[in-house]
Amino acid sequence: MAPASPSPPADRDHAAVIAPPPLIYLVGILLGWGLQVLRPAAFLPPALAPAVGIPLIVAALLLFVLSIREFRRARTSVRPDRPTTAIIRTGPYRFSRNPLYLALSLLHLGIAAWANSAWLLVTLAFALGVMSAGVIAREERYLERKFGEEYRRYRAVVRRWL
Repeated sequence: MAPASPSPPADRDHAAVIAPPPLIYLVGILLGWGLQVLRPAAFLPPALAPAVGIPLIVAALLLFVLSIREFRRARTSVRPDRPTTAIIRTGPYRFSRNPLYLALSLLHLGIAAWANSAWLLVTLAFALGVMSAGVIAREERYLERKFGEEYRRYRAVVRRWL
């Protein structure tokens, strides 16, 4: 039996996620918004909604920009359907292995709060489940297969979310 290859073949050199992460969150937001229109369900006092939602949205956008900046600095693709050429350990990646997904989750949560929609909270839970099983788990297997011990060391010291 031949030893395992340290990196995947070129035709499989990506994480094979089930869908682009922004699309997963967008579907959740649109579905939640539609349900809110059909059957409104608030979860915050109306006066509190913008005070909670707007800061979450701003934090999400800031985290998103900082995370993208690190991908550019590392000269690796942010797209999970393209090869990863480096494990990023700087910026937000010092604290979270998935700050881009954390940013998208915060954005979804911020929109839910600002719109005061319990339905958007429900669809956020759905999006998080899809992300965990259909994106993050696949990316983790891909990164371990490609980077081996280097990725295992990173995973041991940096949490998946926070």
